[in-house]
Amino acid sequence: MSGVEHLPSPDLTAAVTDAFNQCFGTADPSVARAPGRVNLIGEHTDYNGGLCLPIALPHSAYAAMAPREDDVLRVVSGQTGRWEGTTADLHPRTTGDAAYVLGALWAVREAGVPVGGLDLYVDSQVPIGSGLSSSAALICAAAAVVAGGRLSADDLVSASIRAETEGVGAPTGGLDQTVSILATESHAVLLDFGPGRDRVADQVRWLPESAGHTLLVVDSGVRHSHADGGYGNRRSESEAAAEALGVSTLGLASDLSALDDPVLARRARHVVSEIDRVRRVVAAVGAADWAEVGRLFTASHLSLRDDYEVSCDELDAIVEVALAEGALGARMTGGGFGGSAIVLTPRSEVDRIGEAIVARLTALGTTPRLLHSPASAGATLTV
Repeated sequence: MSGVEHLPSPDLTAAVTDAFNQCFGTADPSVARAPGRVNLIGEHTDYNGGLCLPIALPHSAYAAMAPREDDVLRVVSGQTGRWEGTTADLHPRTTGDAAYVLGALWAVREAGVPVGGLDLYVDSQVPIGSGLSSSAALICAAAAVVAGGRLSADDLVSASIRAETEGVGAPTGGLDQTVSILATESHAVLLDFGPGRDRVADQVRWLPESAGHTLLVVDSGVRHSHADGGYGNRRSESEAAAEALGVSTLGLASDLSALDDPVLARRARHVVSEIDRVRRVVAAVGAADWAEVGRLFTASHLSLRDDYEVSCDELDAIVEVALAEGALGARMTGGGFGGSAIVLTPRSEVDRIGEAIVARLTALGTTPRLLHSPASAGATLTV
């Protein structure tokens, strides 16, 4: 057996409602869900003023909330346990297990929504540290349930980005929160982070199943964190490259010949070529040229491995095995240094390819998780 999870993830609304009631003894909480995401292509381009093409996953984080009459905050997580404090604890640069949730509450309050005492229960289907935006999904779910429809979708995106960048201090570019909230079913979201574009989003129909193909997401089992140094270092290097080229962001660069530093030149080359690959993937999807989509996925991985240097042995192994077994293309996805890869493959071959990937990663000492991943809808209030 390949272990590919073909069935859609179950709706956890009833389960988190029951868990909330067991924790707090309060009936009828409001519930919101927000999905994880997988980036089809456009890696490390969001904070560089470029293009990205993510989809929302069927796997989501859920948040159940009921207000209190005092200023006490009680937060329980299905993964990390219990935290208690007051609204006075809502401030930037929160640390600890509840940091992402508290960052969301702080950012919603900063956006103009009054946040008083409340009880909040959160749980998630998104693998933590997998490069599938588990932290953004959690933030977006918590922000959505606390905002309760009082923020527009765009304002909810902005608040969720602030929650992670200012509330937690993780240097995310905004892709994750945007797709978690704005995605629609059977569509990828083409995001433009160029200067003055402010995350302009277009919907691109993404339905490889119509041509007999499918997208397989492989969680390598190697964990990463945006709060660690590698992601931030690449961002700093990109900013240094842009400054050396005399542009505000690498998304505006074309001629890289002025870069004397070989490391900065490689970083810039990845960003510029990756933005071009996003455009070419959108065109190939529109033409139903799935073989070209696969080739561009693989080219993206090689660039991330060699020029941006954010891959790892396990991610490289996934791509190598998938291509050897007949996949159309494969690449690491997310920030890198672990996490996940995606494989575009004929649907008839997915189990066989999955078996080969599991065998290789098991030999490398990790326990992978394989997810069948159709494009799903963004955040919603479910109750």
